[in-house]
Amino acid sequence: MITRFECRTIRNMLVVLLLHLRVKRDVRRQARGFLGIVLRRDWRTRTIVSISLGQDMHSVYSMGDVPRHVAAARVPRQLGITTRCGVFCYAGDWRRVMFGTDDETPSPLTPRD
Repeated sequence: MITRFECRTIRNMLVVLLLHLRVKRDVRRQARGFLGIVLRRDWRTRTIVSISLGQDMHSVYSMGDVPRHVAAARVPRQLGITTRCGVFCYAGDWRRVMFGTDDETPSPLTPRD
């Protein structure tokens, strides 16, 4: 999941960063299949990009089971922060995607048995 926050002010950026810090602990505890998150900040353009990793689509839906995440998701709109979000799924082994080979390797997010 990739979410882009386009903030009008540095203050709004700080609010988004603090919300992420506050929510991250609850998400780790309560969301099934959550693997981690990385934030990229661009202070000049007042933009934050959040990249969240989950094991599968069920892990994306489980974010809705975290009350603090649901409440925090409403804050950007209240502050006039523009958000855009997209779900990016595993498309296959890089050799298969790039060159059309028959490689059927599992997702890099799947542990080896």
